[in-house]
Amino acid sequence: MVERDVDILADMARDGLARVGISVTTLDAELSRKMEPRVPTPARRLRAIEVMAEAGVPVRMMISPIVPGLTDHDIEALVAAGRDAGAQGASMIPLRLPREVAQLWQDWLTDHYPNRAERVMSKVRDMHGGKAYEAEFGHRMRGQGVWADLLQQRFNRAVAAAGLTKTMPPLRTDLFQVPLAQGPQLALF
Repeated sequence: MVERDVDILADMARDGLARVGISVTTLDAELSRKMEPRVPTPARRLRAIEVMAEAGVPVRMMISPIVPGLTDHDIEALVAAGRDAGAQGASMIPLRLPREVAQLWQDWLTDHYPNRAERVMSKVRDMHGGKAYEAEFGHRMRGQGVWADLLQQRFNRAVAAAGLTKTMPPLRTDLFQVPLAQGPQLALF
């Protein structure tokens, strides 16, 4: 859907007002379809990165979620594919399983990958202080411990080897103008 607005985003990007982040979970189309049955394939997501990059829109490839024992083998190949598609930057987030999502995920994992389910969940728990999810700020988006550190090290090495950045340039805010107050809602500005 983001491609629909490529002309608008390209105009904004020329003035430093827009950039795009596109998530790619895995390069394995079959696994992708199982994990996210109603989203574009990995190849289609990479094509969206190409379209944005060709139009001059800065793109960050978001490798998320990284599932230890299921998708983590793709880290290096994903970063390289993002670079080849024109991404300028990359970010990653290990699997997070807040609240009701944890049981849904575990049921899905057992149904689709029964021989890997316990191993995957063991690594997930290791990254979240022994639980399926750690909500503490600073840990929930990256995890902690040996597995989280290993994923981050691999990601950092892949990003450096690909010549990508982990942080995108800031968007311009100097062109923002406070709207003239008309009506109760705009008076808030």
